[in-house]
Amino acid sequence: MSVRSAASKVDWTTVTTKLGLTQNTLSGLSAFRKRNTDAKDKINQLESQKQTVDFSQYRSVLKNQAIVDEIEKAYKSFKPATYDVAGQIKAIEQFEAKAVENAQTTAKTIDAELSDLQATLQNIEQARPFEDLTVDDVMKARPDIQKNVETMVKKGRWVIPGYNDKFGSTVIM
Repeated sequence: MSVRSAASKVDWTTVTTKLGLTQNTLSGLSAFRKRNTDAKDKINQLESQKQTVDFSQYRSVLKNQAIVDEIEKAYKSFKPATYDVAGQIKAIEQFEAKAVENAQTTAKTIDAELSDLQATLQNIEQARPFEDLTVDDVMKARPDIQKNVETMVKKGRWVIPGYNDKFGSTVIM
């Protein structure tokens, strides 16, 4: 698959919304996408411009033929400057490595959360209905409740703190 066809098939909305990427990764990805789009637009604009020079037309208009010959010679001998892009490629590779590392970290985090949620769901599905629970079941699951009740009974407290504030008093007088 060519790079152009692979790049055109990226679903950016899925990448940015559903993969759970960190804000740092998303901002880097959107900046990269903007630079890529700007570069494509500039390339398309430059490719659509006329690239040939009609020196015969200039010779017919200008009186000084030597200047046209000199410019034509310079035009034909022109070689574009080449740039060493190794530094930029290295920076891109570092960015890519960091993005892959962030993606792997995010994937591990999501996998851990997913396994926790699966375990919770399994516990919920296997739990007995609330109507079938007994006081003994609740005391076995939460021994601290039994200790609190025993302490309140020993001290002669029969009212739970905050109950009347939340549900109102049941005393008629």
